[in-house]
Amino acid sequence: MGSLSREAWAQRLVAFRASPSAFLAGPVGEDLGRDLLSDLRSEKLSEQTKVSLLALSLEYPDQLWPDAPAAETAATSFLDTLVLLPPRPSAIRRPLLLAATTALVAGSALGPNSGASGRLLPLLLGLASGRDLGRGFGPPSEQRPLQATACECLRELESCKPGLLTSCLGMLRSLLGHEGPVQPLSLLLALALRNCLVLQARARAGLQSLLMTSVSPTECGSWNWTLAEEGDAHLQPQAPSRPVAKEGECGLAALEPSPEEARELRAVVAQLLDTSYLLTPVAQAQLLWLLGWALRGLRGQPPVLFKPQLVRLLGTAQLTLLHAVLALKAAFGEALFTAQDEALLLRRLTLAAQHPALPLPTHLFYLHCLLSFPENWPLGPTGEEAVPLLLGPQLCIGLLPSLLHDPSDLLARLHLLCLLCAEDEQDEKGQDQSPRRYLEELLADLQQRAALDGGPRAFAILCFQASYLVAHCLARQPTVLTCLTHGLAQLYRARPALAPHFVDLLDRVGPELGLPLRVMLRQEVVSRPGRGEALRWHLQMLAKVADGDAEGCTLSFLQGAAGHCTDWGLQQALLQVCRALLWAGVGEGLADLLQALARQLEDPDGRDRARLYYILLAHLTRSKLRVALGPSLATPALTSSLVAENQGFTAALMVQEAPAPIRLSVGPRKAKGPVPVLQLQVEVLEPVYSLELRFHVEGQLYAPLGAVHVPCLCPSRPSRPLPLPLQPHHPAPAQLGVRALYTTPAGHTCHAHLPPLPVDFADLFLPFPLPPEEARLGFFEELWDSCLPKGAESRLWCPLGSQGLEALVACHLEPFVMVAQPPTSYLIAIHLPPNSRLLLRLGAAQADGVPVALRTDDWAVLPLAGDYLRGLSDTV
Repeated sequence: MGSLSREAWAQRLVAFRASPSAFLAGPVGEDLGRDLLSDLRSEKLSEQTKVSLLALSLEYPDQLWPDAPAAETAATSFLDTLVLLPPRPSAIRRPLLLAATTALVAGSALGPNSGASGRLLPLLLGLASGRDLGRGFGPPSEQRPLQATACECLRELESCKPGLLTSCLGMLRSLLGHEGPVQPLSLLLALALRNCLVLQARARAGLQSLLMTSVSPTECGSWNWTLAEEGDAHLQPQAPSRPVAKEGECGLAALEPSPEEARELRAVVAQLLDTSYLLTPVAQAQLLWLLGWALRGLRGQPPVLFKPQLVRLLGTAQLTLLHAVLALKAAFGEALFTAQDEALLLRRLTLAAQHPALPLPTHLFYLHCLLSFPENWPLGPTGEEAVPLLLGPQLCIGLLPSLLHDPSDLLARLHLLCLLCAEDEQDEKGQDQSPRRYLEELLADLQQRAALDGGPRAFAILCFQASYLVAHCLARQPTVLTCLTHGLAQLYRARPALAPHFVDLLDRVGPELGLPLRVMLRQEVVSRPGRGEALRWHLQMLAKVADGDAEGCTLSFLQGAAGHCTDWGLQQALLQVCRALLWAGVGEGLADLLQALARQLEDPDGRDRARLYYILLAHLTRSKLRVALGPSLATPALTSSLVAENQGFTAALMVQEAPAPIRLSVGPRKAKGPVPVLQLQVEVLEPVYSLELRFHVEGQLYAPLGAVHVPCLCPSRPSRPLPLPLQPHHPAPAQLGVRALYTTPAGHTCHAHLPPLPVDFADLFLPFPLPPEEARLGFFEELWDSCLPKGAESRLWCPLGSQGLEALVACHLEPFVMVAQPPTSYLIAIHLPPNSRLLLRLGAAQADGVPVALRTDDWAVLPLAGDYLRGLSDTV
C-alpha cells in the first residue's frame, strides 16, 4: 500500500484525537503506527504534515507504542529517518529526536539491552557537545537548536533513569563554559549532579573524581545502567517544592568527598549559580531547587555559595523565584539567612500581600507564604501552625480581613488573623483594636449577613467556612469559641433554613466547639416550635443534636410537632429524631411517644416505622439496640431472635435512601394558559412504581409546588410529559430541588435526591390575550405607555449569529408577537406572572445584530431581560 495523502492523514488525525481507543479498535487502527513510521520517509508528504505525525507520537506514545518491542521498533525507525535526512534545513530533525526519546521512555524500552538506546545516547551527547556529526544533521545554522533539544532529551532520560549520566558529569561541566545554549545545559548538569550525589551517598561511595574527568561523548558509552536501575526505584522526578525530608532521609551526610572533590563540587555549583541570571525565572527556580537539594546536609559544602544569588533575588517580583528563595530558607535556615534577611522577607511579603494592583491569585500566593513561612528558629512543636515571631499585629494591620474582600482572600486573611489571636496571650479587655476584638466583630458581621432571609447562598457558605477556620485554629481559646457559639445560635434562630450547613459544621469541628454548639442549638429548637418549612429544618437539626440530656423538653417538642407533621417528609424527619433518641438511650417517655405515633400518623410508612422503633425499644438492651440501629443489620449478628429473624421485614418496612434510577429533565415549553407550566420528561433505567416527585424552592420566589404522581414507569415505554404549574411571587429564574419517593420491583420503598431542575427566565413567559388584528397596534402602544414612569426603559443590541431576524423570532418569540412587519420591525408583548410585563420593539436587522428597545413596569426584570436577549443567538 502506498503512502497516504495529506488529506487522508488529516482525517485520520482528527478521528484519532476524537477517541484514540475507538480509533485503535477500528479496522485501520492496527496499521496506524506502521503507516506513520513509513510515511515519515515519503517524499510525497510535506514537512508540515510530517511534523503533525510526529506531534501525534509525542502526545499519544502509550497508545501508539504500547509495549517495549513496539517502542524499540518506533525509536529505531525515527533514528533511521533522522540519519537519512538531506543536509538542508529541515523542520523534523528536532521532533524526530523528541519522538525517539519519548517512545523509549513511554514504552519502557530504555535499557542496556536496547539497540535504539545504544544509538540514541551517543547521538544526543554528541549533539549536546556541539560536535559535527556529519552532513545528515543539518547546516551549521541548525546546530544550536539541535544542541538545546539534545540537552532536553538527555534531561528527560536522566529524570526517568536517575544516575544514567553519572559518568558524563565532567564532560557536561566542560560544555557549560563554551558557547552553547546555557539554560538547557545548566538544568541538565544540575539534575545529573543532584542524582549523582544522592545515589553515591546511598551507595556509600565517593564522587570518584567524576567531576574532574572530562571525556568525549564517544568515551561516555559505559553507561551506569546498574546505578540507574537502583535510582529508578528510589529517586523519581519531583516537582520543585520546599525540601521537607530530614537530613537522615536525604542520606547526603554519608557522602564524604575528598578535599579536592569538595573543591571541584563547590566550583561546579558556583559556575551554575554565576550563569543562572541568564535563565528564565522558571528555569532559575528549578536550578536553585536542584542545587539546594543536592547540597542540603552535604559535608564541606557551606550554603554561603547561594548568598550572592540571595542578594539578587530578595527583591525579585517573580513569584517562581520568590518561591525558590523560600525553599532555600526552608532547606538551610539560619545558615544562609540572617535575622535581617528574615525580617526583610517578612516585610516584603506583608507589603506585597496588601498591594491593591495585584491580581487575586498573587495575593493568595503571598498570604500562603506568610502562613507557612519557614522561620530560622520556630517555637513550638514541628508542624504546628503559628505566625512568625517577627510578624506582629502592627505589621499585619493592612492584612486584616473585611467583608469587601473576595471570599478566598478573606479566608486566607482570616487564617492569619486567627494565628495572631492564638499567639496573643495577654488580657485584651478594654483594647478596642486587639486582634481578638476585631475577629469577634468580623464573625458577627459574617453571621449578620448570612442571616438575611433570601440572601445569596455564598454568604452562608462563607460564614460557615470562616466558623470552621476559627474553630480549627483557636480550639484552645474558650473566649473566642464562646462568642462563636452564641453567634451561630443566633444565626440559626434567624434563619433555620441553614440547618444542613449546621449539620455539616458539627460533623467537622472538634468537641471544643461541637459540644457547646449542640447544646445551644438544641435549646433553640425546642424553645421555638414552628410549622411547615421551619418545622422541617427544626427536625433535621434536632436529629443531629438530640441526646439523653434535657429529654423532657425534647419529647415535649416532638409531641407538639407530631400534630403538624401532615406529609410524608415531615413524618420521616420526626421519626429520624426518635431514632436519635433511641441511640442516646432515652426510655419511657420515648416509648409513649412512639405508641402515639404508631396510632395517629396518616402515612402507613410512618406508622410502621414508629411501631418498629417501639418494638426495638421494648425488646432490646441498649447495647443491642445500638447494634440494630448501626450502619449494617447483618454484621455483627444479633442475639435477639426478634430482630435477627425479621431483618427482611425491617428492610421492607423502612424507607431506604438509594441512587434513583430516574432521569428528570425539562421539555419544550408551551406558552399558554394562566400560569407558566414546566413540561417534565421522566426516564427510568428500571421499572418504578408509585413514583412521587416533590419540589422545593429556596426563599420566597415561588408559591409551594404540588407533588407529581406517576403510577408506573418502564424503561421500554416512553412516558407522556408531566405538567408542573408554577406560581411565581417574583418573575425570576430559580432552581427546583427535587426528591423522589418510589417503590422498586422488589417491593422496597426508596427515596432519593435528584439533580436540581433549572427554571429559566424564558420559562415564565406568557402571552397577552390578543385583541382583534386592527386593534393590536393601539393595544401595544397603551401597554408601552403604561410602563412609565414607575417602570424602566432600556435599549440594547441583540446579536443574531448565523440566523436572521425572522428565524430568531420564529424560534423564540413567536407566541408573544403582537404586531409583525417583517423584516423591518416586530412588536412583542410578554406577560410575566404574577403581574409584570415586558415589551420589546425589534428594529430592522443589520449585519451582525438587531437594535431592541424594551420597557417593563418592574425594574428588577430589566437585567434578566437583557441577559436573555443577548443569549438568544447562542441557543439557536
